[in-house]
Amino acid sequence: MSTTALIVAVAALLVALAALGLGWLAHQRHQLIQRRYAVLWGEGTADVTSVLAQQARRIGVERARIDAVEKSVTGLRGDLAQALQHVAVVRYDAFGDMGGRMSFSVAVIDDNGDGMVISSIHARGESRTYAKGIVGGGSDTTLTPEEQQALAAARDDSAGG
Repeated sequence: MSTTALIVAVAALLVALAALGLGWLAHQRHQLIQRRYAVLWGEGTADVTSVLAQQARRIGVERARIDAVEKSVTGLRGDLAQALQHVAVVRYDAFGDMGGRMSFSVAVIDDNGDGMVISSIHARGESRTYAKGIVGGGSDTTLTPEEQQALAAARDDSAGG
């Protein structure tokens, strides 16, 4: 065999090996793409239009579920705003001859400032308890300084969160 023929044969072999390598890479890429399409298409063979229509239906169902959850959350927020959740307690000595801060006033209000103030006044021989309604952060009954302090603290709690 001549040198020229040998060079041509080696060059042809190298080109064939390069083509074989490129063919193997193309085959691997093709299999990867097929696996990805299989995930998108699902089990059967379907065309792009039916797959997209199915995905649109699924999205519509999920959108309806999200809308229902949003409606529930909105309702819960409204209910929570009316819950008596802001509480403050002020303890004090109602009478100078008694110690231990046994008397107290408790303010319990919702986000709108509606609720009540309960006060319990303790003396040596007796104890009295009073309840006063609160509407919009105020009362039509005169509040004691301790009741006003408890109501202000409860309002500060409602403003903070």
